[in-house]
Amino acid sequence: MKKKNLIGLAIVVTAIALLLETGILNYVNEKNASMTSQVLLDRVISIIDKNETSEAQLIDSLKDDYIVRAKAVSYIIDAKPEVEYDVDELQKIAKLMSVDEIHIFNEKGVVYSGSIPKYYGYSFDSGEQISYFKDMLKDKNLSICQDVTPNTSEAKEMMYAITWNESKSKMIQVGISPKRLLRELKQNEISKVVANMPVYDGMELIVADHTTNVIEGATDSEKLGMTLHEIGINTPALTDTPLDMYVTINGKNERCMLRQHGSFIVAVTIENTFYHEENTIAIIIVGIYLTIASCCMIFLLSKFMKEKYEKEKLLYTSNTDELTSCYNRHAYETDMHQLDLNQEWIYLSLDLNGLKHANDTLGHAAGDELIKAAADCMKEVFYKYGKVYRVGGDEFVVLLSKHVENFDALLQTFEANVDHWHGELVESMSISYGIVFNNEKKWESVEEISKTADDRMYKSKWLYYQKKGIDRSKDREHIQFQNND
Repeated sequence: MKKKNLIGLAIVVTAIALLLETGILNYVNEKNASMTSQVLLDRVISIIDKNETSEAQLIDSLKDDYIVRAKAVSYIIDAKPEVEYDVDELQKIAKLMSVDEIHIFNEKGVVYSGSIPKYYGYSFDSGEQISYFKDMLKDKNLSICQDVTPNTSEAKEMMYAITWNESKSKMIQVGISPKRLLRELKQNEISKVVANMPVYDGMELIVADHTTNVIEGATDSEKLGMTLHEIGINTPALTDTPLDMYVTINGKNERCMLRQHGSFIVAVTIENTFYHEENTIAIIIVGIYLTIASCCMIFLLSKFMKEKYEKEKLLYTSNTDELTSCYNRHAYETDMHQLDLNQEWIYLSLDLNGLKHANDTLGHAAGDELIKAAADCMKEVFYKYGKVYRVGGDEFVVLLSKHVENFDALLQTFEANVDHWHGELVESMSISYGIVFNNEKKWESVEEISKTADDRMYKSKWLYYQKKGIDRSKDREHIQFQNND
């Protein structure tokens, strides 16, 4: 695979990964938006229920409310873990949630963080008031709100609510002073309650009359007195089951969760861009990481492929004849040692006729043309059934091991190709050959087969020159043939 292909593949993989990340983030954000809306809806409805109870029941109602606040604080800390140890941010959250204190306990019931550092290190064993919450250690599904009680540190009258976070890894406690409790007894109007409810930028709470759709409470006071339809929210048939929908308010696309509760319609809206900034940062970070990882992978893979190519090139060079691209003598000797006399194969010894004459009269270019032509004829006919080797200047060997039963037809094709060949520097070509079937008798060794094939080739060569009337009595081939006779 070429380097540019690797780069293209890396780009495709990175793009797919980023698309998947975007999809996952959108899914997670949708879930978070739904959970946030549900928490806020529950809180608003809880407060509505509180306002409709008698004064005698208000304290119990507030207990539930403070537990909801504790859960809301827990959710915010889980959603933004960077604020867990940040006193300033925790104090801001306390202000937003209208609580005086936030304390974070570990699984053993020890305060390790919160909006008031001086309480760090206190535990459920530190005093009578705080020991009230020991049951939290036994049941992680438990949430508790304590009556107004002097606190352990300063005997100050406080009301505390505590709950486990979603992962059950820590407890979140909020504390409220009785003065605020008394204030809330008076602030029971929907407009005041909703206006004072803390929400992040991009979020909004709305409470409207179910019959008239007139807004009676909203975090944006400008909407008071308007109808839901006028601000862009159409109300289908609602029940006490939350309904998710998308609306356009002031030209902005927003997610809206609606729920009817008694005589009220409660709505929570979240702008679609609420999570976009975090999404963009996350995508950029992952994109940078994937780019760096892809570059490293491309480098390593390129290095590996280069080494592999070099090894293959070295192997090819060490086993291939440069002029003809046939296997060379090194490959021939290696394969000869692996031949099995018990299997069926054919050994051909081949040699060009007249190569020396062509070199002497027409030049070595003509000789090279003859050698390459001979190799091409051999490869064209025999390469599907075995291997072709150039073992000397004009000496070749063919080892056939596949479909040897068709050998006669292959040999006829080979002879026809040689007879009809015409070159640019040489008009014709002749090749002498000797053939040995390894099953024609019981051989002592493969070397005996190769020697026999050479003898038969030399005899064929001698007959060729005799037929041509050429005296070759001083040539090596003739002398070797005579000695073998």
